[in-house]
Amino acid sequence: MATITAGDFRNGVTFEMDGKIMTVVEFQHVKPGKGAAFVRTKMKNVVTGAVTETSFNPTAKFEQAFVERKDAEYSYNDGDLYYFMDPETFDMVPLNRDVLGDAFRFVKENTVCKLQSYKGSVFGVEVPNFMDLEVTETEPGFKGDTATNVTKPATLETGAEIKVPLFINVGDKITIDTRTGEYMSRCKD
Repeated sequence: MATITAGDFRNGVTFEMDGKIMTVVEFQHVKPGKGAAFVRTKMKNVVTGAVTETSFNPTAKFEQAFVERKDAEYSYNDGDLYYFMDPETFDMVPLNRDVLGDAFRFVKENTVCKLQSYKGSVFGVEVPNFMDLEVTETEPGFKGDTATNVTKPATLETGAEIKVPLFINVGDKITIDTRTGEYMSRCKD
């Protein structure tokens, strides 16, 4: 196993601390006028999503954690189990709903996602940043109404609810930013 020091921290670096896998969200090397230098680190537990802030001595050593990211196609769900197909082996990987994360509400069947695993156990699912989805429910649109920042609720084909501009109608395909859950644009057919 490779070791890493806190002085080597960069955004996105994953390491093991107290048996937990952490990823660096933000870091800052601080060299005060008096006293020793330290690395102020904001880190996220990759399994629970909890974010903590800690200061480390730059020479503090940690085991580097290699998180595997592997493509898998979302096939279907059965209750709280969601099944992903490995494109190489065609094996079905069942995952519990609590592993999926909030952005998964925008994922429809047959979408390729990335399964994040550490030492063989999957702890997260990375979904595409943008998804094109059909609007299945919303109030009728108003022609010519392009007032900015005026929105109405809409239900998408995955069941997710978001706010959309007034001119969007049932049957329209729209692009969603899965990181923020926001409407981006109407799809061009």
